[in-house]
Amino acid sequence: MSTSPRSPQIPVVVLAGFLGSGKTTLLNHLLRHRAGNRIGVIVNDFGAIEIDAMTVSGQVGSTVSLGGGCLCCAVDVSELDTYLETLTRPSARLDVIVIEASGLAEPQELVRMILASDNPHIVYGGLVEVVDAAEFEATRARHPEIGRHLAVADLVVLNKTDRAGDEECARVRQAVAESGSRAAIVPATYGRIDPELLFDPALRPDHEEKERQLSFEDLYLEQRAQEDGDGHGGHLHTAYESLDFDSDLPMEPGRLMRFLDSRPEGLYRIKGYVDFGAGDPDHAYGVHAVGRFLRFTPRPWTRGEARRTQLVLIGSGIDVPALRKELETCRTPAGTGATADTGATADAAATEQDAARERAMWGVLRYVRQPGDDDA
Repeated sequence: MSTSPRSPQIPVVVLAGFLGSGKTTLLNHLLRHRAGNRIGVIVNDFGAIEIDAMTVSGQVGSTVSLGGGCLCCAVDVSELDTYLETLTRPSARLDVIVIEASGLAEPQELVRMILASDNPHIVYGGLVEVVDAAEFEATRARHPEIGRHLAVADLVVLNKTDRAGDEECARVRQAVAESGSRAAIVPATYGRIDPELLFDPALRPDHEEKERQLSFEDLYLEQRAQEDGDGHGGHLHTAYESLDFDSDLPMEPGRLMRFLDSRPEGLYRIKGYVDFGAGDPDHAYGVHAVGRFLRFTPRPWTRGEARRTQLVLIGSGIDVPALRKELETCRTPAGTGATADTGATADAAATEQDAARERAMWGVLRYVRQPGDDDA
């Protein structure tokens, strides 16, 4: 009996930032440019989100509004799990969940709550910290803890750059570096970032529905296309770089783990599947990395499936040619394992190779979540 692959986990993205940074503006932008994704939202103030935009997800009834203070203070882990359980029901058919934190929330507490969740249908999707570039010094004076927030961020959105000069933007970048963060920094105006930074193109696009009402997103994008002339909305994709890597040679687990454990500053997301060849010939390994977070999810190869590694890397300020070269050095050379030795010598060499592969795979397996594991 064949084993079917496990259903994809829904990424949960934390959207944080101090009051006035532009979190809600960014969230509304994502809802208008969801590219067919179905988005579930947990917010503190339902009135802050445009109702018309919320209908884009087609899941207004599944969107949870929390009152009575910031999320991290209003609910404990078990209560958050209740909300996430509602949003991850198969009937909701969501592709991503966004938690918009209160302006006074502690983002690291929200991240801890997500990582400690027992919900098997979710995976950590990253902490996005929105910063008002024009008011950064004033914000830091009022909230010195912003350095701590930047330190745990996976992606920093440098918002309102149209109102800030080069010196102000440089101060934010310096503050991120001084915090010890290796987060990617993406400039933005009016919270307009490319949604691909946060979630993938929809697996269930709306055109699968035979008939549907014209959505708010359809009308909005049609209007923007007319206003912009080319429909690209200001070429948002120019704020980051991406790398597609495809290899029909298996990846050597030890080398790949050294690459992943030392991934460079500005590399925000890694997604795709890895073929470890003889390291585990029965499974493809889904890889999901965001900031410092890394998870492998093994699944059986399907009959007739081409066994190859396919990865997409996304970041800001990354050296794409250098990253490609590093990944190429992680491949297992063609013909590895062949030996001219015979008899006992050949057996000993094969045994040593098997042991080396097993040791190398342990580096991968420590990032495979087991029941009861706590990622926090």
